[in-house]
Amino acid sequence: MNKSQNSRKTNLFIILGGIFLTNAILAEIIGVKIFSGEKTLGFEPVNWTFFGEFVLDFNLTAGAIIWPVVFITTDIINEYFGKKGVRKISFLTAGLIGYAFLVIMVVTRLVPADFWLEVNSETPSGVPFNIDYAFNTLFRQGGGIIIGSLTAFLLGQLIDVYVFQKLRAITGEKMIWLRATGSTFVSQFIDSFVVLGIAFYVFGNWSLSQIIAVGIMNYIYKFVVALVLTPLLYLGHSLIDNYLGKELAEEMTTEAAKDKSFI
Repeated sequence: MNKSQNSRKTNLFIILGGIFLTNAILAEIIGVKIFSGEKTLGFEPVNWTFFGEFVLDFNLTAGAIIWPVVFITTDIINEYFGKKGVRKISFLTAGLIGYAFLVIMVVTRLVPADFWLEVNSETPSGVPFNIDYAFNTLFRQGGGIIIGSLTAFLLGQLIDVYVFQKLRAITGEKMIWLRATGSTFVSQFIDSFVVLGIAFYVFGNWSLSQIIAVGIMNYIYKFVVALVLTPLLYLGHSLIDNYLGKELAEEMTTEAAKDKSFI
């Protein structure tokens, strides 16, 4: 491999790693907001009933909006850099997510300045408002949620890369959509229930039936979106192959399939 090819290879990993890191960390931070999927699209809530007890709508975390980007990036990194590439970026991301939560925990305990509280003491309509309370409430997450999300993230990534490579051994270079959606189908099933189970069953007060009900709703969304975004996976492959050149792209995908390191 010449210097130019090595430079393109390194640049590609940096770009893909940056996209992966940014979206994964951002999804964790904004995930505190729950939004109504139906009302956002102008529809009434579906009011589905699970187990004859829980009425569920498509109420999702805001982080779910960008999480599919992580799915796609994972599969692309897996395709060109193999298991070791995905593992490297996954463990790095988990560490940085932990760091982000640590920083947030520290800054939310800082004593607010009096003038900051005063100038933000009312909403535009004159309603009393405590901006420090709002800031802390939005950014703080319980220990159970943090542990659950990090565990689910790492477990989901490791399962995804394993299933992806197993399917690749069967399909070869063809049927990218099958190994991408297949790995997502398995990994996100685990991810959807692990994070809820740890955060709200082990550390919280949810019943097992409620964990199952909410987990099913989250899983349906993640898998459907992964299917819808499949064309973006092919677009990404096309752009990357053009950037790398046919020879280098084939060399990297062959090495990735053999689980060789990218360095």
